[in-house]
Amino acid sequence: MRRFLSKVVLLAVLASLAVGGFGLWWVHQPLRLAAPSLDVSIEPGTLPRGVAQAVVDAGVDASPDLLYWWFRLSGQARAIKAGSYELEAGITPRRLLSKLARGEESLRAVTLVEGWTFRQLRAALAKEDSLKADTRGLDDAAVMALLGRPGVHPEGHFFPDTYTYAKGSSDVKVLRRALTAMDKRLAAAWAQRTPQVAVKSADEALILASIVEKETGRGADRPLISAVFNNRLRVGMPLQTDPTVIYGMGTAFNGNLRKSDLQTDTPWNTYTRPGLPPTPIAMPGKAALLAAVQPAPGKALYFVARGDGSSHFSETLDEHNRAVNKYQRGQ
Repeated sequence: MRRFLSKVVLLAVLASLAVGGFGLWWVHQPLRLAAPSLDVSIEPGTLPRGVAQAVVDAGVDASPDLLYWWFRLSGQARAIKAGSYELEAGITPRRLLSKLARGEESLRAVTLVEGWTFRQLRAALAKEDSLKADTRGLDDAAVMALLGRPGVHPEGHFFPDTYTYAKGSSDVKVLRRALTAMDKRLAAAWAQRTPQVAVKSADEALILASIVEKETGRGADRPLISAVFNNRLRVGMPLQTDPTVIYGMGTAFNGNLRKSDLQTDTPWNTYTRPGLPPTPIAMPGKAALLAAVQPAPGKALYFVARGDGSSHFSETLDEHNRAVNKYQRGQ
């Protein structure tokens, strides 16, 4: 009887060692995938067994029971985080669990460009196949209400930057991050304003910054252009800036700005209306925000493009007309 029991115990030990050995071998072996890469989505509240089944349903050729017991025996089952994950060829059960427990979601990135309008921003997000288009079909007002800013015009209120997001995330999350980023950037810029600033509030600074952004891409000229507009606001001169007219034309602008366009009144036509337009006209970047509230010293009231990306600045109309003849008319 003792011999029999000894044999049973021995067999049990050998079996345990075999299972253990297989387990140690298996967790280091690449899993077979139905495609070179797979996307796995783990919803919040999913239990370890459900996670194992989701991995298999995504195209991993493995036993869900085996995966489940690996999750349990590892001691990390409760650490698995909800999210969207990308599994690539060669991934092992050990690496799979590490990815899920660390929350290493598959990230994508979208870049919002300085000078873009809100229409261009929305078009860029709509092209992101990895984003859930929760704002599709909503007008701009409804989008702003969804973001907690009902009644706020969206133009200019989103900071241009590169934003990463987990595959399957909502476009609302990206918009909210860009909105919050602009709030912080604008507040920081407004706190650094100089006494030369003619705008009366951070909202006005944002409008002016958007105009500076559209007037030049040359960093050195931004504070000088800001100075011109701040000086004009201070003495009551119309801003007379073409980008505001173009913005007011909307989709009617065909790339050719005519004299009649400058004379056609819209809320954004700074030739026909004094002061700042009612809203920003684009997304200003950090440099334009700072330039708007830190204008260069000087009394310049005019500027004209030289044709090389830079501008010539003048204090008097006579000087400005000479510069126009030189740089625009070749006289």
